Amino acid sequence: MTDFQKVPVDEKFVPFLQKVQTQAELPDIYDARDISVIVFRTMRDLMTTEVSSQVASDLASSNEKPDPDEIGELWKDNNPLVAFLSKIRPPLIFDGDTFIFRVNQEAGVPKGVAAETVIKAVFCATKEELSTQRVKEIAGFMPDKIKVMWNEA
Repeated sequence: MTDFQKVPVDEKFVPFLQKVQTQAELPDIYDARDISVIVFRTMRDLMTTEVSSQVASDLASSNEKPDPDEIGELWKDNNPLVAFLSKIRPPLIFDGDTFIFRVNQEAGVPKGVAAETVIKAVFCATKEELSTQRVKEIAGFMPDKIKVMWNEA
């Protein structure tokens, strides 16, 4: 168990994380949170700073939902150094296999659960919080099979 896992899950994230947990068949909500954070980080790495900021804003203030659960806070990187570096560097370029590898390695995906399954679960829950325009914009940054997974979620 990582130190991050020991931190209680903020109540406002529970509805979103429960969707991820259920769809990915994860053992607990801590796994859903940790995996969501890494999927989001990997997605942000592919985007321009401007688009990443717009996604954060959209996730934090969805006008379509009367009681937004502030998923924008999960979208933002909780590591100050990584957050700073991501603002000054250009988007990274990597393929779908690298995306999946990073999620599998960095998120500690539980044994018996495929990284593709958790990625798609995070994508599905995230797309429910975004406008159609933003969903299409994000798809433009995703590589090969990850774009297919995003579009299918």
